[in-house]
Amino acid sequence: MEIIAKYFSGLSEKQLRQLDALGPLYTDWNAKVNLISRKDIGNLYLHHVLHSLAIARVMDFKPGAAILDIGTGGGFPGIPLAILFPETRFHLIDGTLKKIRVVLDVIKELELENATAQQVRAEELKGQKFDFVVSRAVAELPKLFEWSRRFFKSDHKHFMPNGLLALKGGNVTKEIKALPKGEYAETHPISDFFEEPFFEEKYVIYVQA
Repeated sequence: MEIIAKYFSGLSEKQLRQLDALGPLYTDWNAKVNLISRKDIGNLYLHHVLHSLAIARVMDFKPGAAILDIGTGGGFPGIPLAILFPETRFHLIDGTLKKIRVVLDVIKELELENATAQQVRAEELKGQKFDFVVSRAVAELPKLFEWSRRFFKSDHKHFMPNGLLALKGGNVTKEIKALPKGEYAETHPISDFFEEPFFEEKYVIYVQA
């Protein structure tokens, strides 16, 4: 929790309580369902919660906006972002039922009224539109953008046009170059936002709708 407070001040008592509850919730669930490496569960707040919140350093989601988290796994980045932006709606999807069951339980335990979860693959989701799509370590950018592009709303309410915000690591230049010709992308190094060595060579990639 200290690592979150280091970078995000002014959180409400409810937000602090929700963030604090993530540790025991994920520790308990991780003993039953392999969501996070057993060696990594002790780094939950640094490697998973704060990493997810790097997206908030690139985009300040507005009240009433709708965000889709593709391939959420155990709920990242969607759940930390839903805590940080309580007036923004988040829909978290994953194709694996056991993971979505965990996400649904975490949402219930946290009383996250602005978050929903569904077992469905991105290719199968129908009838919904969103301002932004977020994702972490799901697929290479061209595939991720291909899945995302049909979900974007045509009206824009943020300072950046609607689009994809993906947490990526390593050499992202190759993936960006592989995007369809004419697509606009920006690379935001997370090390510009957070000083911990873990965030070196980690990025938020924005691809405009």
